[in-house]
Formats: sequence, structure tokens, C-alpha cells
Amino acid sequence: MSSTREPPGSGTEEEVERAVERLVRTDGFPAALAAVTDGDGRVRDYTAGAADLATGAPVPVNGRVRAASNTKTFTAVVVLQLVGEGRVRLDGPVETYLPGLLRGDGIDGRRVTVRHLLQHTSGLPDYTESLSEDPFPRRDRYTPPRELLDLALAHPARFPPGARWEYSNTNYVLAGLLAQAVTGRPLAELVTRRIIEPARLRHTYFPTAGDRHIRGPHPKGYHATRPGRELKDITVMDPSWGWAAGQLITTPRDLSRFYTALLKGDLLEPAQLRQMRTTVGAEDLWPGARYGLGLVSTPLSCGGLAWGHGGDIPGFHTRGGATDDGRSATLALTALPTALPDAKAAARHVLSAVDAALCD
Repeated sequence: MSSTREPPGSGTEEEVERAVERLVRTDGFPAALAAVTDGDGRVRDYTAGAADLATGAPVPVNGRVRAASNTKTFTAVVVLQLVGEGRVRLDGPVETYLPGLLRGDGIDGRRVTVRHLLQHTSGLPDYTESLSEDPFPRRDRYTPPRELLDLALAHPARFPPGARWEYSNTNYVLAGLLAQAVTGRPLAELVTRRIIEPARLRHTYFPTAGDRHIRGPHPKGYHATRPGRELKDITVMDPSWGWAAGQLITTPRDLSRFYTALLKGDLLEPAQLRQMRTTVGAEDLWPGARYGLGLVSTPLSCGGLAWGHGGDIPGFHTRGGATDDGRSATLALTALPTALPDAKAAARHVLSAVDAALCD
């Protein structure tokens, strides 16, 4: 464990340290990295395990990781900024911005709205279900966004738009395409110029096409295609199949900083932030979860809510969020719970560690 900017000895610090260590020693994650910020802005960093299972190298403090579906919150912020600028209507049909693109069996872009996309209430099938469960054979393959959309549109709609909530990465591929169509600029540039630079996320970036590596200090990510099997290195991977839904690279500190800035209103006008925080039930994610527009609320054991998202991609698992009074915590693990012997327990312990970090 490493700690900075905060003297040791607080009960909360010891509890978080134990929780982070347990994720490695008991649950079997190769490494854990965490950043915890209190209401006064003081940051504590934690690490456990090994950055490289072959060499036993120490885990870099605040090392870079794949953010996976936390990318969705960034994409949602870009779209909601365009709503605030009057360039996109939140309840306008996708057809307005991507004419003729969204068509399929029970799928019609004239009925699916921008809000449906951002809140996962569109009924669109998830393209990831058409990808092989084994990510190793496709780790070097570049997949353009339109190809991802084609994978989804080969299947019928799951339900009529607005009928219920169901998570689908396809929604955010469309949200990214929409943002590009409206602005005439690539999504990576929009995320960088509109979020990363204003929020001073110095260790966060959107990988360019063909960039399979993680820049700067980082732990290796590991994966197993079946629970409990040997963990294999999958750090080097083309993340294009995640794109607007999951391509970003960041650090625990930067991710906490992002969610804190978002809740403070630094990235969105009040009207758009209120819409983002208007939620529907999303218990399929984890107990108590509710989904807004690219933002998830989770009840805390000490009262109140944590607002964040979380992300899962082969090699990396992230959970965390921020509170309205300025506390934040981000926990990153270097394998998915589903790769470990007891996936349910591991996932539960990750959530408990985040709760411990945010509660006194």
C-alpha cells in the first residue's frame, strides 16, 4: 500500500487498506489501485498485489488503466453539452441527426430518442453479444464504429423504445456517432477538448486508431476465459470495439476528479446535470443501482448516494464515484471478477471496498 498527502492512522484509511489487500489476497485479483479523496480535497492512494505477475513488480501509484464503460459518462457529457448549446434535442429522434442509419427488425431511428440512448431505454440489441467470449483472438483487430452498429442491427429490437431499462453498449456507439455528425469532429477530439482539458485530467486520454498499448506507468491487465483458469496477460489490446462505450484510458485519481467536477457543475449547465441525474431502476448492474443519462447512483451504507459508472473490459474492472459533498473514490482491479474462482464474492467485495472508502 502507498499513501500520499494524508498522514496515516485514520480508521477509514486502515479499513480501506484492509479491503484493498483482501481483494488481492482473498479474491485473487492480480493488483488493486485506489484513490480516495475526502471532502477537503485531500487524496490517499492505495495499491496492493503485483503490476506484473511474472516479475512481481510493484503496482504504480495512480497507474493508468482501461476505463471501460466509464467512457459512457464522458460520451454522455459531450452529448448533453450539445443539448445545452441547442444543437441536440434530448427528446428528439435519433433520425434527426443520423438520418436513415438506425433501421432493423423492430428498430426505427424515428422512434428512438437521444434520451433513450443515454439512459439505455432504447431497446436496441447489444453488439457485444455478437462478439466472441474469448477476447484473445480479436485483441489485435481494429473494429470501426459502423461495424459495431451492424453487428447490433443484425438482431431484432429487445423491446419498444422507452418500455424499460436494459444495458446496451450499442446505445453509446450511436451517441458517439451522433456527436460526431452534429459537430463534424471526431469523438476523441470532442472528449479531449470538452472534458479532459477543462477538467485537467492529465493522465486521461482517448486512444487513437491502432493504439493497442497503455501509455505511461500502468499495471498489466489479466484475463481468463473461464472462472478460476490461469490468468493471461491481455494488457496490449485494440480497444476500438469499445469506442464511445468503453475505449478511454485513465487513472484512479483522474476518474475521481472527473466525477467530482461533473457533480460540481463544472462540465454541464444545471438543467443538463439535472437531466443526467434523473434515474430509473438498474438493479441488473448491482444492488440499489439506478441509471441516469450515462451516470449511475448507488446508495451508501452511511447514507446518501455515490454517483459514478464503473467499467468492465478484459483485464480491468473499475468501480467508484463521488458524492455531493465532494468525497470521491475510485478502485481499479487488473482482472474481471468473472475471471476469478468466486466471481460473485469478488464483485461484492469491490463494491464493499468502495463503500468503505466513501463512508467514515
